Amino acid sequence: MEVVVTGRHIELSERYRAHVEEKLGRLEKHDHRIMRVQVVVEQERNPRQHDRAVKVELTAHSKGPVIRAEADAVDKMAALDLALDKMAAQMRRAADRRRVHHGRHSPVSVGQALAEQAEARPEPSDEPVVSDRQVGPITVTGDGPLVVREKTHHASPMTLDQALYEMELVGHDFYLFVDKESERPAVVYRRRGYDYGVISLDVDGS
Repeated sequence: MEVVVTGRHIELSERYRAHVEEKLGRLEKHDHRIMRVQVVVEQERNPRQHDRAVKVELTAHSKGPVIRAEADAVDKMAALDLALDKMAAQMRRAADRRRVHHGRHSPVSVGQALAEQAEARPEPSDEPVVSDRQVGPITVTGDGPLVVREKTHHASPMTLDQALYEMELVGHDFYLFVDKESERPAVVYRRRGYDYGVISLDVDGS
């Protein structure tokens, strides 16, 4: 397994690079297909962010999907350990999900997911409600939209099972994809344990 370590705004010693390579070697017991892991260590230049002074990003490339994890900590050693723990947990969940999904559990249907959402939706009120909400480090008053981050990703059509697998690997509670059968945008999301829901869009309006 090849390990590539890059520093941003920070000097990395050969001793640290060797430490990173030794630590990452433990990932192979979770996924023996890993061929290369890219490690980016970034120093936070804002002195007020002392508790998140260093960020470590891990990107593992294998014969399967790309796996990513990142973590912030007070120093590069702690950030590496946190990011490594996250990646190992994602690999374990993905392996568990593959075993369970092919057993007695299956994703919730689109109709059932929409029906459950409709039942859980509260009755509308005539009186406007104004409240504060936290969006990352920003406090927003009111219910107006606020875009704090925007991303665009290339999407290759995939099956529902592959989308579930990809969701586990990136460690998110949802995953947006293009369904290979319907060719429609869809999102799969985690519900309870190994129960999942999926919602798709009818872009043609039919």
